[in-house]
Amino acid sequence: MMKNTNLGKLLEQLTLLLGDRLSVAESVRQHHGDELTHYDICLPDAVAYPQSTEEVSRIVTLCHDHGIPVIPYGAGTALEGHFLAVNGGITLDFSHMNRIVALRTEDMDCTVEAGVTREQINHEIRDSGLFFAIDPGANATLGGMAATRASGTNAVRYGTMRENVIALKAVMADGAIITTSGRARKSAAGYDLTRLLVGSEGTLGIITEVTVRLFGIPDAISAAVCPFDSLEGAVDTVVDTIQMGIPIARIELIDDLLVGVINRFSDLDYPVE
Repeated sequence: MMKNTNLGKLLEQLTLLLGDRLSVAESVRQHHGDELTHYDICLPDAVAYPQSTEEVSRIVTLCHDHGIPVIPYGAGTALEGHFLAVNGGITLDFSHMNRIVALRTEDMDCTVEAGVTREQINHEIRDSGLFFAIDPGANATLGGMAATRASGTNAVRYGTMRENVIALKAVMADGAIITTSGRARKSAAGYDLTRLLVGSEGTLGIITEVTVRLFGIPDAISAAVCPFDSLEGAVDTVVDTIQMGIPIARIELIDDLLVGVINRFSDLDYPVE
């Protein structure tokens, strides 16, 4: 745990603010400081569970006043050490901020709290005929996806989080709350703070709300497996397909090495030259 004389006083203040939504339990801290990577385990001093942007602001303000680090935590699906508390501090777990704030079907966008996951948003808006297209594989939170500028298997057709985040609400290091922009798709007013924060991984501010683009659910989806004699032939075909305007959502290349791995893992016998 962080050796800081201000930590005890901070924890007292956070306990008054959050009650049992502040935890210093070893198991909770372990869960928020251990990744499935080669990085060393780095535990936070405590884990807080805010329920609103205003509460995040109050927590961050207290941490700022006491000089204690703050680490945002979404679903914990990252594999690159994003949420490790290398200097101790307070981890903000956004699992309690998981509400759909507004769905605007006519504008094809949706505002959600940072703790809403990719599967959750698509489950809750499925009857609208729209869906959120970014699919990084894991069931990540949209706040985490925005913070890491996630992409995924559908990026060929729908882009990455950089293209799909319209606006953000975020808390700055001193506790100030900002909204990066309005929902207008076409605007040249002021700095593009949205693009600045998308991909900043919590270093410039803590994202608490995200407004994202939605797309119509396709009427039909087809899949195909196409063998090629050479890597160059596969790449040329992909380029030609995209240039012809065919609405390809995802394209994946499986070479001889990967086919061998698939065979061993799934006990298959696909031919490998």
